[in-house]
Amino acid sequence: MIKFSDGSHEHDAYLSPSKTGKGPGVIVIQEWWGLVDHIKRVCDRFADEGFTALAPDLYHGKSTKEPDEAASMMQALNIAHTEAILRKAIMTLMVNPATEGEKIGVVGFCMGGQLALFAAGSNPVIKACVNFYGIHPNVEPSYRTLSGPVLGIFAEHDDCVDPELVKAMSKELTLLGKVHEFITYPGAQHAFFNDDRPEVYDAAAAADAWKRTIRFLKENLR
Repeated sequence: MIKFSDGSHEHDAYLSPSKTGKGPGVIVIQEWWGLVDHIKRVCDRFADEGFTALAPDLYHGKSTKEPDEAASMMQALNIAHTEAILRKAIMTLMVNPATEGEKIGVVGFCMGGQLALFAAGSNPVIKACVNFYGIHPNVEPSYRTLSGPVLGIFAEHDDCVDPELVKAMSKELTLLGKVHEFITYPGAQHAFFNDDRPEVYDAAAAADAWKRTIRFLKENLR
């Protein structure tokens, strides 16, 4: 864990430096549960692949395993404040000695997927965005100002993400001339990538999504 400041407040984040010594930077954005062990392991997996990953704690030390509490914490998130945290996290990652290059990637899950799109539309330094089944009712990303391609990862059976919304997002990105690829995994459920949740985890879909994510980031950040 490290600390960084946005000028008025101090924040925590989990940093996993590239196992190769230096590598492209990737911001990892939490699900609605908080900065839990699963997200930290995702950072470590990125480090194993040669990236330097940073996951800012958007809930200021709080986390939960209860869906109702998680929903309340997500709804209570101050989006303007969150944008400031993400912006400073990106700057912190860029100047870290283990980060190389001037291109940053962002990967988010569930709530974090929508925030990943939001961050990518607000920070030109982000040149690759991976959205895992993103959802947040109060977050409206700016697709017009995206500076890099988008990889969208979705599940066929997802009560949180309406397939029609995914189609509409793809259509809007196409109209704006934004490069993107959306993948929907047959039979998979929302949060299928989270191996701490056996009730929804799909090993085959998760493995394929990971391969696609790594290939996408390497193609666009190196």
